[in-house]
Amino acid sequence: MEQKIDAYDNILDLIGNTPLVKLNKIAENFSGNFYAKVEGFNPGHSSKDRIAAYIIDQAERKGILTKGSTIIETTSGNTGFSIAMVSIIKGYECILAVSSKSSPDKIDMLRSMGAKVYVCPAHVSADDPRSYYQVAKRLHQETEGSIYINQYFNVLNIEAHYQTTGPEIWKQTNGNITHLIACSGTGGTISGTARFLKEQNPDIKVIGVDAHGSVLKKYHETGEFDTNEIYPYRIEGLGKNMIPDATDFKVIDKFVKVSDEESAHTAREISKTEGIFVGYTSGAVLQAVKQLDHLGEFDAKSNVVVIFPDHGSRYMSKIYSDQWMNDQGFFDSKHTEEPQHIEFIK
Repeated sequence: MEQKIDAYDNILDLIGNTPLVKLNKIAENFSGNFYAKVEGFNPGHSSKDRIAAYIIDQAERKGILTKGSTIIETTSGNTGFSIAMVSIIKGYECILAVSSKSSPDKIDMLRSMGAKVYVCPAHVSADDPRSYYQVAKRLHQETEGSIYINQYFNVLNIEAHYQTTGPEIWKQTNGNITHLIACSGTGGTISGTARFLKEQNPDIKVIGVDAHGSVLKKYHETGEFDTNEIYPYRIEGLGKNMIPDATDFKVIDKFVKVSDEESAHTAREISKTEGIFVGYTSGAVLQAVKQLDHLGEFDAKSNVVVIFPDHGSRYMSKIYSDQWMNDQGFFDSKHTEEPQHIEFIK
């Protein structure tokens, strides 16, 4: 008699269907009800698993990817990890051009997943030959049989979330969502999710989170790409120094900007109050919620969904390092934290 084993065929079958978790302590003084879509439950610990699997699957269906192909991508870390993971299962080579702003933890993880990694300077213009955009393009041209995912300008980035994240949130909230708040980097997550949700209910308010030093908020409001908005900032995977085609500005009602410092502290606060170990951009999205609540954005009937895009393990040498936080000047009179007790028994 054949025994039935209840197992997944491989790790990729675990992508998607992430939980929606009510935020309690950290949101107790906010107006309304707040829920986090915790994307760290994906097997690659971020929302980028969705686009990696979807885009690569579509490339296979179209015959663009074949045996022996190499996949090349630009990444701040999370997309690269997801692509490396999918490449392992499907048998492709993986080359990644990574921003130097990415944490050492992320870069080590990419290497541990068998990817070839090129670390490129973060604070150069997008058209500089040293930028990770241009390095990826050059590697694509030099590597026979390669494809360039190009998440910033690939509409499949939006489609992946339209097909998965949006329907999941609509089902999980039974259609009672009033606000969606998400960080915008490539823009795929917020655009695809918002596009689906607005088709179900156009009254849902969609708010994008941008960084100080990024051009997205002003471009959304004025249609102007203002290089004077650009200056270095620390948050990874949030904001941009160019306008990605993977951002559908029409489905975003407005943007709010957050700072490096406040976002870092809010990420640490989420971990300590909700027990959800989140990444830097998750801190950014909840920092935006704090600012919006202070401005009276929500009321008692609001059902607000925020997307926590990745896991805190990617930031051990950054926001969860007291030394790093101190080096950035993030511990000051406004933000002080009691050192966590640690004792070595000899």
